[in-house]
Amino acid sequence: MLSGDGYVVRVRPRLAHLGAGQVLGLCEAAERHGAGLIDVTNRANIQIRGVSETAWLALMEDLGALNLLDADVETETRRNILVAPTWQERDDTEWLALELTARLAELPQLPPKMGFAIDAGDAPVLQDTPADFRIERGVSGGLILRAEGHALGLPLAQVQEIDQLIRLAWWFVASGGAEAGRMARHRAPLPDWATGTEAPAPAGAPLRPGPHAMGAVLGLAFGQVRAADLARAIEDSGAQAMRVTPWRALLLLGAEPGPRAGLVWDADAPMLRADACPGAPFCPQATVETRALARALAPHVAGSLHVSGCAKGCARATPADLCVIGRDGRYDIAHNATAGDRPAQTGLSAQHVLTTIGAA
Repeated sequence: MLSGDGYVVRVRPRLAHLGAGQVLGLCEAAERHGAGLIDVTNRANIQIRGVSETAWLALMEDLGALNLLDADVETETRRNILVAPTWQERDDTEWLALELTARLAELPQLPPKMGFAIDAGDAPVLQDTPADFRIERGVSGGLILRAEGHALGLPLAQVQEIDQLIRLAWWFVASGGAEAGRMARHRAPLPDWATGTEAPAPAGAPLRPGPHAMGAVLGLAFGQVRAADLARAIEDSGAQAMRVTPWRALLLLGAEPGPRAGLVWDADAPMLRADACPGAPFCPQATVETRALARALAPHVAGSLHVSGCAKGCARATPADLCVIGRDGRYDIAHNATAGDRPAQTGLSAQHVLTTIGAA
């Protein structure tokens, strides 16, 4: 995707997992071919920013050498699979994600943003992350298949889990779902065979910065980290591998717990309550700077904060306690709102926003 600072190149780690060598190679490639910045998305994907058109092919070669590329664009697009990041070898999440990956060719042609969540731990942790079809733990202790927008899921028989998921994807297309674009917007009733009868198990908590049984969790302000800082964190902590999460946090496997430069160790840090898009000049849609303003505002906002460069609100789809929106080079303010909602105040300078919120 072309942005204001060059191309943004997406990398989808398989099962959200990268070995330490892959992380270091990715960081080196981001510095050599891009702006040295790495983003983590709410789909647990990685993005390398600031890649020039002349550097793109060399970056692809480096990513291919790290085994971070798919065979073709279609496979990469279909492999939109989000997994609970604390999966263990040979557990339900791992083998289901591996089977789905191996059977991607059996899926119909789906709208490009549609995705799957494999959340088969004892307590589902991905319920607030975007997905269209979910395999997750049910209240009975077994697995269920749940379509987004539906409270109940279909109990699954063992070894038929991916069969049923593929069947549901074909129903989505056959019933006109492609026009809706996403499962949650599809108004057709589920077929009788897929009608949900079981609720998901009580949700678990998302990972937060701090020590973890598998190593250490480190947060990313705005979901972004300098490649050099991430490489240093891997080397200094002794991490053996890294799991990418959808919560602007990285789980470093086998890492020595402790703060690392450029990453967030305090789980209550105000920056982790703030969402801000890259803003101007990095996004051509934005007319205002965003992240410096968000950094200044965050300690003075008790709840959630969203600073958006335009009314699209790409960084946060849900309402924030305080939403600051760029419009024609100035800022609007809305409360308990999304970027597209009607603002309470309009046409403010950055200094006026800071004064209004008590941050000046």
